[in-house]
Amino acid sequence: MTKHKDKPADRKTDPTPVGDDFVQPVPEGVIRLDQELSEAQLAAAQATDKYLRLAAEFDNYKKRSIKERTEAHIRAQADLVAKLVDALDDLARFAHVDPAQTDAKTIHDGVDMVERKVWKQLDAIGVTRIDQAGVPFDPNQHEAVTMAPAAAAAQDHTVGAILQPGYKIGDALIRPARVVVLNWQEAPPLPNTDDRVRLSDN
Repeated sequence: MTKHKDKPADRKTDPTPVGDDFVQPVPEGVIRLDQELSEAQLAAAQATDKYLRLAAEFDNYKKRSIKERTEAHIRAQADLVAKLVDALDDLARFAHVDPAQTDAKTIHDGVDMVERKVWKQLDAIGVTRIDQAGVPFDPNQHEAVTMAPAAAAAQDHTVGAILQPGYKIGDALIRPARVVVLNWQEAPPLPNTDDRVRLSDN
């Protein structure tokens, strides 16, 4: 008996229905995948280009901002020096007077005039001096150099003396004031009369 082998079914190139979908022929699937890959590569290239442009723009912005801040700082310093040069000229004149030919009052008045001139310009830009005693100690604007005993409890933790004034411009601290801080320590109670008598008996 000869066995009949089933002949393999002829392969068709047409889509074969599987459920509600169709299986695509291999060549069409490859073409579709190749097209999707090309689109993805194009999108990636566009995203990379956009990122590089944004990075370059941000780098230019940073450089421009640093340059503008530096120029603004230099202009502000130049403006301040321009306001002070007149007072510096006056100070130079008084620093080179002949003491033998100038009385002390003239020198004192000249230095006082220069100081007032300087402070007029500093006031105009918002500089203030921190030099008030008797106020509560504030670590944000005072530097405690030493402590001293307070005469009353109300003076505890207050500024007793200014050793070196501090300065602010607006709310920004330029230099803290170096101060003496008062510290109140209550004296120990005195022993009462009966205690003193008992101590003397011993």
